[in-house]
Amino acid sequence: MTADRTALAGARLVLPGGVIDAGRISVAGTRVAGLGGEAEPSDLDLTGYTVVPGFVDLHVHGGGGASYASGIAEEALTAARTHLEHGTTTTMASTVTGEIDEVCRQAAVLSELVEDGVLAGIHFEGPFISHNRCGAHRPDLLRDPDPALVRKLADAGRGHTKMFTLAPELPGGLESVRMLSELGIIAAVGHTDSDYEVTLRAIDAGATVATHLFNAMPGIQHRAPGPIVALLEDERVTVELVNDGVHLHPSVVELAYGTAGAERVALITDAMGAAGMGDGLYPLGPLQVRVEDGVARLVEGGSIAGSTLTLDVAFRRAVTVLGLSLNQAVTSLSTVPARLMGLGDTIGTLEAGKNADLVVLDSDSYELAAVMRRGEWIVGADRFARAGNPA
Repeated sequence: MTADRTALAGARLVLPGGVIDAGRISVAGTRVAGLGGEAEPSDLDLTGYTVVPGFVDLHVHGGGGASYASGIAEEALTAARTHLEHGTTTTMASTVTGEIDEVCRQAAVLSELVEDGVLAGIHFEGPFISHNRCGAHRPDLLRDPDPALVRKLADAGRGHTKMFTLAPELPGGLESVRMLSELGIIAAVGHTDSDYEVTLRAIDAGATVATHLFNAMPGIQHRAPGPIVALLEDERVTVELVNDGVHLHPSVVELAYGTAGAERVALITDAMGAAGMGDGLYPLGPLQVRVEDGVARLVEGGSIAGSTLTLDVAFRRAVTVLGLSLNQAVTSLSTVPARLMGLGDTIGTLEAGKNADLVVLDSDSYELAAVMRRGEWIVGADRFARAGNPA
């Protein structure tokens, strides 16, 4: 190895074509230089570990006691670092409902962090959502999705707005979906009281994502299938799922996988500031959240208010609770969200030439052991010995 080259040997590698045991992955600078090849004495020995591509989170509001909706760069950095240490090497920061001008100010701060390479984009969740399904969004600040207001927020991201969640049944909803699609911004259906027919119209207008499917939308009724069935059955739609054991029963997650398949599922955190922290009181935009036993609920009203999930836990649950294969888990935690963000050429799979974004997991427990982002070890590198040498 040269000074700027690292080789990881002996690990199980989860590759696009399948899983290989006792594999070897070489990293040069910020990129994966190759897979396989001759072993060298200076290789790091990862025997007993599994290497997967870095996780990609489409929907996360904060972590480490910090919020992306604070409008404070230091808080956003703390949140991003917290999730990075849990394997999320690519983050799209999510806002929450607030006054339009205040959310625009938050977007300006977040856009600078995109330009600095800390974040990969901005997701606006609210204020263009249903009063009836507002969840942890302040009802008095909700607005109809007037295309002019939607465009104002989109422009506040300075070219880094990647996704909008809105309720298509509201006045201006379908027009806004069309506009977002024309702008190359993902239109996501969520926090909606839409029915089956209107949801189909939204998909035809360009909506391609279901924001935390099942949560904050009508359930399935035998004569009124609602948005869930429309979003699950259309191959153009990717569905977000919060696999924390709180938002969804495992059988419901399995139903989504059985209908849509891993290629159309993106596992997200929807995490708020308490992720990576303990129980207590935390802000979520203008609202207060109490976390007890790891479950986040609004102080006023008791609605579930995001999660305290990190994606390493979501991966472990996917494999050990849901029984997904390693390739299916990687698809939903890395490949699918990377593709949605238009970053599939550089991240989302372990392949030569892509960013060296790696997550190392214990092969038995799937507990996180180490994280590398763009060739730099973030946590855990000191646990590996040089091949052929004692630890």
